[in-house]
Amino acid sequence: MVRISGADALGIVHSIIVVEKELQPRYATLVKVVNKQGKSKFLDQSLATYFPGPSSYTGEDVVELGCHGNPVMLQEIVQIIIRAGARLAEPGEFTLRAFLNGRLDLIQAEAVSDLVNAVTPLQARIAFDQLEGTATSAIKDIDEKLFDLIARLEASIDFPEEDYHFVGSNSVASQVRNLLTQTGRLLDNATRGRLIREGCQVVILGKPNVGKSTLFNRFVGVSRAIVTDIPGTTRDLLTEKIEVEGIPITLVDTAGIRETSNPIELEGVNRARGALSVAGAVILVLDASRRLEEQDRVLLDETPEKNRIVVINKNDLRRKWQAKDLGDVSNVVDISLHEETDFSILRSALTAMLVGSSEEILRDTPMLSNLRHIGLVERAATSLRRAEKAAEDARPEELVLADLQEALENMEEVTGKRTADDLLNKIFTEFCIGK
Repeated sequence: MVRISGADALGIVHSIIVVEKELQPRYATLVKVVNKQGKSKFLDQSLATYFPGPSSYTGEDVVELGCHGNPVMLQEIVQIIIRAGARLAEPGEFTLRAFLNGRLDLIQAEAVSDLVNAVTPLQARIAFDQLEGTATSAIKDIDEKLFDLIARLEASIDFPEEDYHFVGSNSVASQVRNLLTQTGRLLDNATRGRLIREGCQVVILGKPNVGKSTLFNRFVGVSRAIVTDIPGTTRDLLTEKIEVEGIPITLVDTAGIRETSNPIELEGVNRARGALSVAGAVILVLDASRRLEEQDRVLLDETPEKNRIVVINKNDLRRKWQAKDLGDVSNVVDISLHEETDFSILRSALTAMLVGSSEEILRDTPMLSNLRHIGLVERAATSLRRAEKAAEDARPEELVLADLQEALENMEEVTGKRTADDLLNKIFTEFCIGK
């Protein structure tokens, strides 16, 4: 596909094609692409589609040429288009023009990049929902309520001689609380949204020979890790990128953690602890066929603050202890990794721990996933909390107003109503060419 956008797009295309009549809006027309400079040279048979502005993707006239996929032929077509008066687009320039012409807001524009770069169906789904405007609608609702509240407070301050308050302090506090509830919902979903967009590092932890490498291989789907009955087989970190229910995960198999005098194995243990320190989630594997040891208890005590699943493995063998022996440890999965049904239970448990059940990620649920958006909404929520406190304490309206205006500025920056040129340059230069 060769896409041309701009006021001269239609004229440029007509100068390089042979067609019986002018291109009709939104109709695909079979044309011949030729090099008309010098001796006419037939290049390709193409489908040309004309999208007049302002209803096109960019808001300008756009013509798309659907060509055959030969790269040499495509390169020559691009060259004759440039000679006819066009130039190569900068990275993200089509979407930047769509933003500048009001076809997309900044959330939607950034969602285009997320959609292009999505590698799992769940990532694509969240990006497409943002592109359709679910997050925009939620932000816009907060923005409009904030704007209305600010306008009434400003009226009270600007016309003191009227001796009339357009909004009382109790009403202000109540309205700000409602806005905090709305921003809170956005931020609650943002944790899941960001994890789906950016992925998570999941570290498999445990003593030697509890089944860590077997679990790693089951997730990966091939025998990447060596599995033997000899303790200490895994000496280094083994990583693999996988997808679990649409969530991109970097899975890390680690050396079995135990006291050892072997310097190579000791380095593996140290690397395992290093991986634990930066892990987004932990799968701690225990062995039901061997008695619980001090090292098991140490690992249980070291990991409760992490997103953690405790896997009691080898329940198909003669058991030495039961899940109840762990006490109040939560999120325990009692399975045998050799059973397909049991492994499915573990996958579901991991998904639920990270993002909730698949049914919870509903279409049309506003879900922020971009760190820039999340940071701005968090700052807006902080300003709203200050405004709420000031209103409850009946402090001067000017102080309440300053916090509300700060919150509004942050919300407007999310959608691009208020945005610096350097931020736009940073965002759109990260796009691929042609978008």
